[in-house]
Amino acid sequence: MRSVIKFMDTRVALIGIVVENTESVEQLNNVLHQYSNYIIGRMGIPYRERDVSIISVAIDAPANVISALSGKLGMLNGISTKTIYSKLSEKTNE
Repeated sequence: MRSVIKFMDTRVALIGIVVENTESVEQLNNVLHQYSNYIIGRMGIPYRERDVSIISVAIDAPANVISALSGKLGMLNGISTKTIYSKLSEKTNE
């Protein structure tokens, strides 16, 4: 029997995050943890020369979940976000 994996009604996206206020990092991590079931992977780069951190979060979730996550992160003090959506909206493996 073949396995069937369906990703319906989800989008793959990348959320770019720039952290300019390190006091907001704990809140940022708490928000990301709330959405951890949707997160594919995360990469953080400290840029010490400019005193910022750059984080990329790959996510596979419904569009409203991605928007909610990005919005919550962007509301944090000293946190900027930008979301890029893939054109891939549905995937079926059979």
